[in-house]
Amino acid sequence: MSLLEIQNLYYSYDGGKTPVLKDVNFTFEKGMTYAIVGKSGAGKTTLLSLLSGLDTPTDGKILFDGMDISKMDREKYRSRNIGVVFQNFNLLPHLTAMENVILSIDVSGSKAKDKKKQALDVLEKVELTEEKANRRILKLSGGEQQRVAIARVLSYNPDIILADEPTGNLDHETEMQVMRILTDLAKNENKCIIIVTHSQGISKMVDVVYDLQVIKK
Repeated sequence: MSLLEIQNLYYSYDGGKTPVLKDVNFTFEKGMTYAIVGKSGAGKTTLLSLLSGLDTPTDGKILFDGMDISKMDREKYRSRNIGVVFQNFNLLPHLTAMENVILSIDVSGSKAKDKKKQALDVLEKVELTEEKANRRILKLSGGEQQRVAIARVLSYNPDIILADEPTGNLDHETEMQVMRILTDLAKNENKCIIIVTHSQGISKMVDVVYDLQVIKK
């Protein structure tokens, strides 16, 4: 059984007048990296919203571990089973890297006894030192901020990490560093990594590429 499965998925706006996704069928496994590509308007970001449980399909199903996510506690699903990394990082700039991660630990409802140690452990996984963990977000480079965003997601140990153009604001060298971290998480931590991207470089580094087509109106 696939960890995450899309079955005959349809999505449209305006009461069905504006179709965005049509009969999409994808499967996702642990320990694998995936890229979702397609031209502008193909529904990549919409699909990410559906996979993260922020929106509901017009028709079809999204199954997590065999269960339709529309019938799950989606707040619990989003805070424990799935994590989202955004292009613009979505970090709180007045906090340190470690404080951002601890906040995520708190939101997940974790009962960890030593949240500081847990935060430092996940920051170490994304190659950030304790010295940088104690820096405010605006004192970190773009690549370092994206690594904090990944660490924040890792703090509650979800099975799936969704990344929406995670390297869109980064230079090529930093893009490769972030991608190496994500691919290592799939291989070494058995995570399912799903990346929405326009980058040809990223597409060449993943295990599977899914291409969404723009629906002709």
